[in-house]
Amino acid sequence: MAPVNATEKLQELRKLMKENSVDVYIVPSEDSHSSEYIAHCDGRRAFLTGFTGSAGCAVVTTEKAALATDGRYFNQATQQLDSNWELLKQGLENVPTWQEWSADQAAGGKVVAVDPTLLASGAARKLSERIVKSTGKDLLPLDENLVDKVWGSDRPPRPMNLVALQEEKYAGKGVGEKLEQLRKELEKKKSPGFVVSMLDEIAWLFNLRGSDIPYNPVFFAYAIVTPETATLYIDDTKVSPEIQNILAENHVAMKPYEAIFNDSKALSASVVAAASASDSDNSTPSKFLISNKASWALKRALGGEDLVDEVRSPIGDAKAVKNDVELEGMRACQVRDGAALIEYFAWLEDQLVNKKAKVDEVEGAEKLESLRAKHKDFIGLSFDTISSTGANAAIIHYTPEKGICPTIDPAEVYLCDSGGQYRDGTTDTTRTVHFGTPKDEEIHAYTLVLKGNISLDMAIFPKGTTGFALDILARQFLWNDGLDYRHGTGHGVGSYLNVHEGPIGIGTRVQYTEVPLAPGNVTSIEPGFYEDGSYGIRIENMAIVKEIESKLKFGDKPFLGFEHITMVPYCRKLIDCTLLTAPEKKWLNDHHAEIFEKTKDYFKYDELTMSWLKRETHPLE
Repeated sequence: MAPVNATEKLQELRKLMKENSVDVYIVPSEDSHSSEYIAHCDGRRAFLTGFTGSAGCAVVTTEKAALATDGRYFNQATQQLDSNWELLKQGLENVPTWQEWSADQAAGGKVVAVDPTLLASGAARKLSERIVKSTGKDLLPLDENLVDKVWGSDRPPRPMNLVALQEEKYAGKGVGEKLEQLRKELEKKKSPGFVVSMLDEIAWLFNLRGSDIPYNPVFFAYAIVTPETATLYIDDTKVSPEIQNILAENHVAMKPYEAIFNDSKALSASVVAAASASDSDNSTPSKFLISNKASWALKRALGGEDLVDEVRSPIGDAKAVKNDVELEGMRACQVRDGAALIEYFAWLEDQLVNKKAKVDEVEGAEKLESLRAKHKDFIGLSFDTISSTGANAAIIHYTPEKGICPTIDPAEVYLCDSGGQYRDGTTDTTRTVHFGTPKDEEIHAYTLVLKGNISLDMAIFPKGTTGFALDILARQFLWNDGLDYRHGTGHGVGSYLNVHEGPIGIGTRVQYTEVPLAPGNVTSIEPGFYEDGSYGIRIENMAIVKEIESKLKFGDKPFLGFEHITMVPYCRKLIDCTLLTAPEKKWLNDHHAEIFEKTKDYFKYDELTMSWLKRETHPLE
């Protein structure tokens, strides 16, 4: 990962800023739908800065430029940014947020601008309040995106791929049932409609899937659902006649993607007019609902504060609680995915140790993808495989590059974080392995991370507990040694949808205090430790939140726990058994026995993989 020279792009951007009387210009990472992972055409921040991580915000002034990102990407950003950029390491003491940095740079009455389609309305409001205090001027919504003008004709077009039906045998619920559930929420809030902007929510609501964003089975669209109507805003060339008929059967109309803003304005005007014409003394218009991640531009089109309520999306909440069909699919695809990973690690060890072959990081990732592709209902990867050897494993979200990545060193730690998209579910698994003789410090760190994973997996907690409250269970053993990691401990996972799915999660972020874990949630559990320049360790499982039969129920509350569904063994060479308690050893032996039973039939005629599986799942003494 070499720095990208940003000088010429910044010069062009500053020229445009001057032409538009802008002193500070903000370049978010997200697209118009607040997507974490984006299509190539929306990679504005990466184009401008050279930093390719999934999270971050660039801010450019007439003289300075800053890139803010979180702890997952400190190492990567340091390598990819050139000398034009100041790196704002978010979360570290005495380091300003990008919002604070922007306001400081604007002091004295300077103009701060942003493309309003790329900033969530709540974030825009808070930023504007901060800027007003510093400058006396509001945040300027600049409808023309200046980075797009710098990018010019080289900017990739917006994808126009066909959408596909997610059959009810995988979805578990029909479109009509989901719309009815949403309309009940509108009725509770006495709202005239919900404007849906998040791509995974639209895919889930209409039982459709797409391929507009790499690794995420979503498509570009908006939707408006009222008590009487449902409209999907999508380019009709992306929808087959069969799917158009299915939508029509569920009373879903279709309109062009770009019509969303004009229709929002018209809908807003009609609600205001109806309120004004009402004979009632209370002529205040009802408020539309939008997600708290919807764009500032969408909120403005709907009439702003007086006509819009930002809420945690009821679709997001419903989607996060998987139904029985979805849960069964998640369990089933994890077994197939586990079989692919088991075969991969057995193959890789044989190549590196027995055959003394050279396998680089990308070749390893490509081999793993080919093994996944053999299995039923495989669609593609759920994210770019993190195949990292030695010091590269310390780069939390490392992506190897073909032709310039190193060969996998059997004398070093190897970390593989990967996942698959299957018609019946989504997977995300990390295993850290060693094919030679690991160092004592690597064994010690690995065992502490494993103990944290086990501790959280074994946790029993009352209904109403959040992931924020549980996070310490995974970190406690590292903390005892003065160690930690700079990423969350768990994220929600979609059902053949986005591999990162809100609103639940496990970690220290404030948002993880807002939504308790609930039966039917699917989350990752992934503590880690990273020694920069040397090695990295992460162990990631997926788990289903479920109700536990407890002896007593204090306060008449049900108690919850986790069902682990990842079926890949842990690295025996890296476990210090003297650090494990008897319950931890039992957990590990039981889990390994389960892994063996559920995956062994895939290797009836594969002696190499079967031998590896038996060795790695053999009970600890």
